[in-house]
Amino acid sequence: MVRFLVIGVVAALCAVGAAQQLNGFSFDGAPHAAAVTAPADVGAQDSDSTYGEASIVKSPDGHFWADAQVNGGHPVHFLVDTGATAVALTAGDARSLGIDPGSLDYRYTVMTAAGPARAAAVKLGDISVDHAHVEDVQAFVIDQGLQTSLLGMSYLGRLSKFEATPDTLVLKS
Repeated sequence: MVRFLVIGVVAALCAVGAAQQLNGFSFDGAPHAAAVTAPADVGAQDSDSTYGEASIVKSPDGHFWADAQVNGGHPVHFLVDTGATAVALTAGDARSLGIDPGSLDYRYTVMTAAGPARAAAVKLGDISVDHAHVEDVQAFVIDQGLQTSLLGMSYLGRLSKFEATPDTLVLKS
């Protein structure tokens, strides 16, 4: 099971590297002008969602970006990645959630766009994208090389339904 999670994270990290190039980021993480000029409401969730549901509008880069509340309300900006087996957190996002990356057991090695990186398994108390809420979510903290956190199948697969249309991703818990 863990092997499949690691393989999924590796594939997702490669996809993120490609997405970041399209989104105006270099492998060293320095933003290019395109990233600075992106509209402020890109990837915003629909505030009129019903209980248990979220709608995410596709951003101009062709990806779905979700602003989630993690572990009781801490904001994390995720790239939604159905190809990622698990949620993957950057070390910075882990720190903002109160997880000390220095105290984790990085027993897994994953391949990122920037090369090999160490990964540690963690469990998140909950993740909510608008009203689509899931508790006890398995995740990985990636030591280095991940430019943005990924909202993978350890969250998406626990929803009752998620559906992509050409312009919107709908999540239902």
